[in-house]
Amino acid sequence: MLYYFYEHFGVNIFHYISVRAFLGFFIAFSLTLYLMPKFIAWAKDKATQPIYELAPQSHQQKSKTPTMGGMIFLSASLIALFLTIKFHYYTFIAVLTIILFMFIGFIDDKAKILGQSNHAGLTPKQKFILQWVFAFLIASCLYFCDFDTHLYIPFYKEPLFDMGILAIPFWALVIVATTNSVNLTDGLDGLATVPSIFAFISLAVILYLIGNAKFAHYLFLPHYNVSELVILATTLSGALLGFLWFNAHPAEIFMGDSGSLTIGALIAVLAIFAKSEFLLVFIGFIFLVESISVILQVGSFKLRQKRIFKMAPIHHHFELHGWAENKIIVRFWIISFLTNLIAIISLKIR
Repeated sequence: MLYYFYEHFGVNIFHYISVRAFLGFFIAFSLTLYLMPKFIAWAKDKATQPIYELAPQSHQQKSKTPTMGGMIFLSASLIALFLTIKFHYYTFIAVLTIILFMFIGFIDDKAKILGQSNHAGLTPKQKFILQWVFAFLIASCLYFCDFDTHLYIPFYKEPLFDMGILAIPFWALVIVATTNSVNLTDGLDGLATVPSIFAFISLAVILYLIGNAKFAHYLFLPHYNVSELVILATTLSGALLGFLWFNAHPAEIFMGDSGSLTIGALIAVLAIFAKSEFLLVFIGFIFLVESISVILQVGSFKLRQKRIFKMAPIHHHFELHGWAENKIIVRFWIISFLTNLIAIISLKIR
């Protein structure tokens, strides 16, 4: 909306990506801070988190903590985006991603709350099928809008090859994998929130550089018209920062699947727009480690009937080793900060 003040009334300040990115951040942050306490007060008796029975014993005291906070900070983000972003095909795809994966998370969260059990939500198969259907839809939208299908890897500036139509299943895989990785990470207070903020900030930087012809040429990066997506990344960062105010240990509210699934999908889609699918190894390093720990645990138990970790995902392993929850969270945050620095530094290395 603000961009049209520039187009129709000549208010030049709203032409700049940096100004609207800051406004998106601030509006989403402020709205989340304003709305979240009201939602928490309502949800304390109506939308509390059922705790998985096999979770560490210390988690049972969190059973009365409200959930579905993701619906609030994502709604705040959508309002902020409506006010600040210029809509075109790429921004439409990103907003569509938010809506579709919010839908999966909402259905799952609502069923768990009503049934007061983690087993009452969508079955893993149902959730997985929906994720793949929506991921293929989004990937197909990207492909048929003629988005570049060349594959890039970190620390090497030239594309490896053109994936062609195979880009659709590859992008769908990236979306589904990242979505579930963030979902697995969301097991401790604020554990998924801060690495997600770091990821969105890193992607905002990369998208800004790729969207600016001068910077893209200087850094030997591909150049596309993706600058408006910078606003989306900063807006989500602002909403998540507002959410962290209430989600920091001890958490007053959890984001639920409505938050974690959507964040994961959006990180993946922005990484695709930034031609940084493999750079997600650094941008989402914590999410990757959490996923690998689950894959190794399940694979080891099926093949050898032995567990590698005391419990997976790996943050539970450290809990059972006696680490304080806050220590695990902050150390994972530090690792995420460092790996995101590596992701940004890789842009200059040729």
